[in-house]
Amino acid sequence: MRILVTGGAGFIGSALVRHLIRNTAHEVLNLDALTYAGTLSALAPVADDPRYRFVRADVRDAVAVTRAIREFRPQVITHLAAESHVDRSLDGPAAFVETNVVGTFQMLNAARAYWQGLDPAEQAAFRFHHISTDEVFGSLGETGLFTETTPYDPRSPYSASKAASDHLVSAWGHSYGLPVIVTNCSNNYGPYHFPEKMIPLMIVKALAGESLPVYGRGENVRDWLFVEDHVRALQAVFERGEPGRRYNIGGHAERRNIDVVHMLCTLLDRLHPRPDGASYAGQIGFVADRPGHDLRYAIDATRIRDELGWVPQESFESGLEKTVRWYLANEDWWRPLIAQGGADQRRGLGLSPNPFFSGLG
Repeated sequence: MRILVTGGAGFIGSALVRHLIRNTAHEVLNLDALTYAGTLSALAPVADDPRYRFVRADVRDAVAVTRAIREFRPQVITHLAAESHVDRSLDGPAAFVETNVVGTFQMLNAARAYWQGLDPAEQAAFRFHHISTDEVFGSLGETGLFTETTPYDPRSPYSASKAASDHLVSAWGHSYGLPVIVTNCSNNYGPYHFPEKMIPLMIVKALAGESLPVYGRGENVRDWLFVEDHVRALQAVFERGEPGRRYNIGGHAERRNIDVVHMLCTLLDRLHPRPDGASYAGQIGFVADRPGHDLRYAIDATRIRDELGWVPQESFESGLEKTVRWYLANEDWWRPLIAQGGADQRRGLGLSPNPFFSGLG
């Protein structure tokens, strides 16, 4: 098939592109604006393959998106392009509304116009696959799991923008008959993860001898999903999933943040000991928590297991060790990102005052 991947230079998108080129016969068009977290170097292993193409374009650009779709004639659009860092959304929510909401709207409009011009058999085979997050469901207590029918309750500008985009996709399916599928995943980790996110950030700060900044007391719980397991799930969904259906994708790996950091320190102690022989755990420090930090996320992935036969292949322990080994072996990939873009800087606390409310007590 011909697969158009938006955001294919990002973390999950590049993993999907590499997976499809290496493990399938599909052709892939990567459409990406190359914003700060988009790195073509993550696609170097497949960049010369004749089944891979790249177009630099912004999903908000209706003309560029329409042209790319008409020229490539995809049978599947997997829409991954998004602003995704919660801390950045707290400091600058406008970019999240523009890319995640307006960009999804433009993609849906272009996809609908293209789909309506296909013959009936091609229309039936077409899929618009929207990739989203478990954060749209809000925060869980100590028990319970997110299912495909959990009510939406987003708590951050990021999750609110993704919730809005999910609703747009659903509306285009119901109103216009566009064959849409939505997946909501838990926290991804793995190779080529931009080093502003927790796991790669802790690795690079540990190696630099810096404090490991754990938010609050590290009690927040996330369900961790190895990115290569995630992209196998995405392939299963757009190849065999039912239009109009939602699928939750999780790693069955709930961990407190503080426990994740301790696991990383233990792995680094073994794989890359400090010169002084001390444990990296001595670098752990606690910092002011993120505003509105959701307590717990956890995914019930029963539907995708039962209907499509997908289960994660990596345990959290095996996936985390693979991740640490990759960062140790690929400093030439992540060090320039830190030097150029300040990826390791703390964000999410320096909130700009809202001029509309600055005079209220």
